[in-house]
Amino acid sequence: MAMTHSRRWLAPIALTLLGCPKSPADPMGDGGTDDSSCADLRESYDQLQLTVNRNVDILFVIDNSAGMAAAQAKLATGVEALIEVLERPDVDANYRIAVTTTDSGNPLCSAIETTPENGRLVLSSCRSRLDQFVSADGVDAQDLACNDLCALEPSQLAITPTPTAVDPEPSPRPWIERAEGLTNLPSGTDPAQALACLLPQGIDGCGFEAPLQSMDLALARATTPGEDSYGFMRADAVQVVVFLTDEVDCSHNPEWSTIFAVDGDKTFWSDPDAPEPSSAVCWNAGVTCSGDPSGYDGCDPVDKRVDGSEALAEADAVLRPLSRYRGLLEDLEQQKQELNASQELIVAVIGGVIGNGEDWSVSYVDVSGSDPAFHLEYGIGPGCTAADGSTALPPVRLRELGEAFEPGQMYSICEADYRPAFEALGASIDEQLLPACYTKCVADLDPATAVIEPSCTVEQNPPGQGIDDLELVEECAREAGGGYAIDPATGDYLMPSDDAHVCYALRVDPDGTVTPDPADDISPECAERNYNLEFVIERRPGFPAPDGTSMTADCQLADCPQYDCPGIGE
Repeated sequence: MAMTHSRRWLAPIALTLLGCPKSPADPMGDGGTDDSSCADLRESYDQLQLTVNRNVDILFVIDNSAGMAAAQAKLATGVEALIEVLERPDVDANYRIAVTTTDSGNPLCSAIETTPENGRLVLSSCRSRLDQFVSADGVDAQDLACNDLCALEPSQLAITPTPTAVDPEPSPRPWIERAEGLTNLPSGTDPAQALACLLPQGIDGCGFEAPLQSMDLALARATTPGEDSYGFMRADAVQVVVFLTDEVDCSHNPEWSTIFAVDGDKTFWSDPDAPEPSSAVCWNAGVTCSGDPSGYDGCDPVDKRVDGSEALAEADAVLRPLSRYRGLLEDLEQQKQELNASQELIVAVIGGVIGNGEDWSVSYVDVSGSDPAFHLEYGIGPGCTAADGSTALPPVRLRELGEAFEPGQMYSICEADYRPAFEALGASIDEQLLPACYTKCVADLDPATAVIEPSCTVEQNPPGQGIDDLELVEECAREAGGGYAIDPATGDYLMPSDDAHVCYALRVDPDGTVTPDPADDISPECAERNYNLEFVIERRPGFPAPDGTSMTADCQLADCPQYDCPGIGE
């Protein structure tokens, strides 16, 4: 939490240049002084906006169709690696984790009595819905994907009511939340153990998976008053979407549901004489490949009309165009960049590829000759094969979407262990939670000492208050010897008083050798760019900042930054 958790960001501001009343003792390094060298170099400003962000919102879109039991089991055990990263002291994220399924309904699934989530967030123990772990053809995965993983009783999963930025009235929300070290789970319940119960979604869902449409609906619900999930997304949070599926996206346009009908349009059917369509419809309706079918050069998403020709208008595409979902996420990312220009949205896919992260690959093979039954069922060969012989299809549309935002966030559903995937995903999230390097050269009020002694004022502005209502933030408590007081149990900086719920600490030691206090060490990210000050904003456990709270800092700057902070920002 405190001694090393300075993942903060400080936005730049416009500066005004004024005259400089004094020069450094020896700016030229020749034993003399040069008063003119500092003329017109002092910088001054009113307030500097601090973008203090440790918020992370993660949406899991989980395939709940038949054949997903083993993957859900690996998801439930591997997610612990993600939680470990998010709760690591140098990350200390305030995270929310929500779950929906890939079931957004399909005409072919109405007869199998599935209840499509349609983007609704699901937060219940798998042990309370064991019937969902028995597929329509009688496969029983109750133990594999639930009982063997979930060790918590219902009372250990009861959600503590919390407020949101859009609803100040505390209510049990359909997501797992951790803020300032406290969760919305009962005391003693580990979030990773809770997710082992909450992530598995069963195997009775629709086999015509629509992960992209489910994501779209889930994000829409999160911004719609009256929905249980309203308020899930925070404006300043790093947004992460994680897809888990072994098939291709089949987010169809309801206007063209006839592509699934026995008496409808059979352009995309592998076998027009079959009594019903197979999953091959989803591949054929949304993908085009080039090259030798025994090993295609590549396969890419394409919008197709009901007759198989390319659709030039969105309304004519039988599957909802990928541009629809990319545009949705781009708009969301742009909104977040208005608050933090460096923030990027993260899309991760655990699907039918080989390998993980930047080293992933995928094969596109038409198996019509070697395995005609597989071809009739899916339209393409496996993208990967697991050790148990199970297969997954190449996630072409999901791949394209993921690469548009964060290339490399591809992970194989066929791997035996998902921990490496979640460790890599956690690292990507960590990179978005930047430390609050002070991006200008801060004045040293006592040059006689080895460490700089800055003069700063920090204020916070809760949402709904004006600029005249800024609240003064005190510096965190210090020991008698001058170092910061640290809670030995948590590693947190201590509050300056019993009434304080927030404080700031100043990090001024660039390499950890100038002072004996490790709590004032500048992070490597700030030190590497030659900044001489870094802020840490500490909050008392259980008192997170209301969504939309802004922070400002006002520090005295050096007279001659080119001498006091050589190479700053480089």
